[in-house]
Amino acid sequence: MTLSTSSFSGTGSTPAQQKPRVVIIGCGFGGLEAAKALSDADVEIVVIDRTNHHLFQPLLYQVATAGLPAPAIAGPIRHILRKQIARGNLTVLMGEVTSIDTASDCIVLDGGEHIHYDHLILAAGATHSYFGRDEWAKYAPGLKTLGDAFTIRRRVLTAFEQAERETDPAKREPWLTFAVVGAGPTGVEMAGTMAEIAQQTLSTEFRRIDSRMARIILLEGAPRVLGTFTDDLSKRAKEQLEMLGAEVLTGAKVTNITAFGIHYDINETQPDGSTKSTSHFLPSRTVVWAAGVAASPLGRALAKSTGCQLDRAGRVIVQPDLTIPGHSNIYVVGDLASAKSYLDPKHPTPVPGVSPGAKQMGRKAAFNIMRRMKGLEPQSFRYFDYGSMATIGKRAAVAMLDIPFINKQIKFSGFSAWLF
Repeated sequence: MTLSTSSFSGTGSTPAQQKPRVVIIGCGFGGLEAAKALSDADVEIVVIDRTNHHLFQPLLYQVATAGLPAPAIAGPIRHILRKQIARGNLTVLMGEVTSIDTASDCIVLDGGEHIHYDHLILAAGATHSYFGRDEWAKYAPGLKTLGDAFTIRRRVLTAFEQAERETDPAKREPWLTFAVVGAGPTGVEMAGTMAEIAQQTLSTEFRRIDSRMARIILLEGAPRVLGTFTDDLSKRAKEQLEMLGAEVLTGAKVTNITAFGIHYDINETQPDGSTKSTSHFLPSRTVVWAAGVAASPLGRALAKSTGCQLDRAGRVIVQPDLTIPGHSNIYVVGDLASAKSYLDPKHPTPVPGVSPGAKQMGRKAAFNIMRRMKGLEPQSFRYFDYGSMATIGKRAAVAMLDIPFINKQIKFSGFSAWLF
């Protein structure tokens, strides 16, 4: 049964809607898995997303550096869910949720339309965080959407073009200096790929400049890159970045970003062996932000409506079954959720903000909805961590794989990790 848009409006069930309605906000990894898991259930599913495509975010840096075309990492939501749509109980709508009315069990879209829900799954993801310095965004774009990737790609390629036109070496240098702020997986992958572009891809394409003279600087406020990886893999990642031609500055805390470069403080060793924080300025016309992540603003909207608690990143603190206190029909999954894994119920551990966690949460939320419909108690979320990987460049990567149930971890780097 296909329902018109108008049949979603209102705060109660309509004649056209007899089955319980599950509304899923966001079709990233968590939302997509939830929709798939519910497709066989006796429910009506409504998926709402600001765009009409599902995005494979881990490879956004490849689009930003012109290594991949956008269609390689983005697929139409309706095409991905075509089999589920054909079953007659799934509708996909493109729109932005502006508020959540939990008293009436409905959400409000940007056009003012109200959509009723019996169960709600929030999987709205995350956005950039500039730690209170939002004015930096226009000088240092982040990388969360296809639009962000296109912006960064345009700025990187334009910088080389401007350098080709500039005759003054002093004025040319900032155009050939590229800074990446934040050395998590995105920052490391971005810096490594940009170094490859400068050293290899563009090395024979300009007459006045030598792209191999470009500087790629990765700045990280923490003592090492890839802080979620082990010390040895972090060290190996830094070595591989430097082999590709990137410069790595750890302990570098950004204090300001302008159209002309980055101001940062770094602790330096003095002749007497002591350390002192000194201020520096890096002239650069191209800066990429990969340092901070904040939850979707829908987290604040939900907190305002329900009184639920948020963590410092704006993520919703959820209960073991991924619901919020006092609202057993509202689930929060993915990057919007501050969740814990109850593999060991006595010692729950935080769930990392990675795609496997989002996918598993989406499936568990769907599973618990079906259990509640049968009158059964929901289950606590248990996260199975299969490891982490980061691609640094061609033939360069680090991997840390956990083998479940036997408590064994495999670590490797370089060409073998890149192949894997």
